[in-house]
Amino acid sequence: MRAFRMAVFASGRGSNFQALVDAQQSGALGGEISILVCDKPQAPVVELAKAANVDVFAFQPKEYASKEDYEREIAAELQQRGVELIVLAGYMRLLSPSFVEFYNGRIINIHPSLLPAFPGKDAIGQALAYGVKMTGVTVHFVDGGMDTGPVIAQKAVEIKDGDTAETLAERIHAVEQKLYSEVVSWFAQGRISLNGRNVTIAL
Repeated sequence: MRAFRMAVFASGRGSNFQALVDAQQSGALGGEISILVCDKPQAPVVELAKAANVDVFAFQPKEYASKEDYEREIAAELQQRGVELIVLAGYMRLLSPSFVEFYNGRIINIHPSLLPAFPGKDAIGQALAYGVKMTGVTVHFVDGGMDTGPVIAQKAVEIKDGDTAETLAERIHAVEQKLYSEVVSWFAQGRISLNGRNVTIAL
């Protein structure tokens, strides 16, 4: 039986990407990362992908006339590999509505808060500034809004007295790396179903 295939989109250091690679190598991911898509060819995540023998499509957006032009190339790369799921892992570029619509129900993202609280940039800083006692991590489907897609899974992270953005981020990132791999494995096992905003995870 053909392995469940996914693409990871990332722009930076690649800590979540590496966690997914580690889960794949241990057999816990339940599928294979067929390609890394990166909008910054010099980003550290590109070297991580090469070290893991994962194909890379790295591009410079400014070299294209429009977002649609480079997304058309990305889509061709994904279709060539039979990609079934797109996993956003620190991809710092908004996807076009047409791309999201084409892959509706097949794009997921991870966000460092308990959505719908603190969407957008600097969710950790937002949580600290607001003074909440609990924040966390959300894995959600991607729709046309900013962190507004249906929630797949969430894990809470307590904010401790004296926490800084750095100490809280460290604990949140540890939860992210474990939860994201787990959710991807649910997709590989065919356990996720989406009905409107309701996500069901079969036992």
